[in-house]
Amino acid sequence: MKKVLNRTFLLVLVLTLSFASLVNAEVVEVEFWHGFSGARLEVLEKIVADFNALNPKQQIRTMLYGTYEEGLARFLAAHPVKQEPALIGLYEGAMGAIHDSGMIIPAYQIPEKVGVEWDFGQYVRPIVTYYSRDGNLWSWPMASSTAMIYYNADHLREAGLDPDSPPTSWDELHEYGLALIEAGVVKHALAFGWPDWMFENQLALHNLEYCNEGNGREGHPTEVSWPNEFTDKLLTKWGDMAADGVWTYGGVEYDANGAFQSGELTFLMQSTSSLDGILRTVGDDFEVRTTFLPRLSEEYTRGNTLIGGSSLYVSNQATQEELEVIFEFYKYLARPEVDIYWHQNTGYFPSTNAALQRLMDGGWFTESRNHLTAFLQILSGKTDSHAAAGMKLGMFVQAREWNRDAIEKVSRGEDQRKALQYSADQVNKLLAEYNEFIQN
Repeated sequence: MKKVLNRTFLLVLVLTLSFASLVNAEVVEVEFWHGFSGARLEVLEKIVADFNALNPKQQIRTMLYGTYEEGLARFLAAHPVKQEPALIGLYEGAMGAIHDSGMIIPAYQIPEKVGVEWDFGQYVRPIVTYYSRDGNLWSWPMASSTAMIYYNADHLREAGLDPDSPPTSWDELHEYGLALIEAGVVKHALAFGWPDWMFENQLALHNLEYCNEGNGREGHPTEVSWPNEFTDKLLTKWGDMAADGVWTYGGVEYDANGAFQSGELTFLMQSTSSLDGILRTVGDDFEVRTTFLPRLSEEYTRGNTLIGGSSLYVSNQATQEELEVIFEFYKYLARPEVDIYWHQNTGYFPSTNAALQRLMDGGWFTESRNHLTAFLQILSGKTDSHAAAGMKLGMFVQAREWNRDAIEKVSRGEDQRKALQYSADQVNKLLAEYNEFIQN
């Protein structure tokens, strides 16, 4: 009897383990590398957890890769040895390099590969335009942003300035800064996040291209368009503002946020993606408002601000099973309620027109004018030019380093034309080297 029981127990155990193995074998996990940190990471993890709970057999596993630049470098290094993730979020500066790499499946091809049709017209147009190549979308919209000004309305009141009438030009911003300093409100009035991106945005905002070959949209560019008359005027103004103490170099990426949040600055030029983090950090300490980026002069055609943030790319070594999981995740992100949650808790744009319509119908933008600023700015400008669409360079990461170098020199009082010309020479060398590389 004991032997019979033991055999029965072993048989049940074997069958149970075999069934568990079959169940587990049906679960497909997709590794997703991303660059979201801080408050954005919490929101992403909630979205992924909810997706995984709804799809027990299709799981997304996230991994923070560090900075955006590190993410691109790691993917390019991992792909040849098949250690890359199936899904990765890369920032706008990676677009040229990743398109040229031959390592991804363009977004527009994915629905066909999983046997379905998908309407890309449901996404907000400027986002689609930025991430498209030859009229087709190459990466999936998720975390798009643009740049805007954050300002401390309490500071303006203390200096006798009207918080309902923020500056709209660089001359006005200079004047406001001087008034704030003279009133003893701040030592410095303004800093930039992503200073290289702010330089790019000023070109686009005045409908000027960053480089030749249609801003890199019609072919691989061979030289940048600056320095020129416009950049002479712009950087001379920045130099004057630095000399007067109005503008201070705030570092790279999100470094300047802390000074604004602590009340050391009145104005911060930064990505819309920082909005909810700034609002939560500041709390009731002071009133945060937002407004459009300043223009240099109306003598230049009005362009548009640029799309920033990141979008989702798929490795061309992803398996069919992984592609099916990824597409389900894409569909989940496009749900209006998910898209709205992402927007309302990060400051990134909602990617879909349906989410945007719900937000408008629900009075969200009336309730939160700060979230409306970026949309009004990017949808009211010129959208039918290469300048407005944004530049595309294969070595954009390195080019931005040289842009930052010039801007930092200007902030220290160095000659703006000499500084920018030196950086332009270095970028043009990089363009030549890159073009030679991809042609061989």
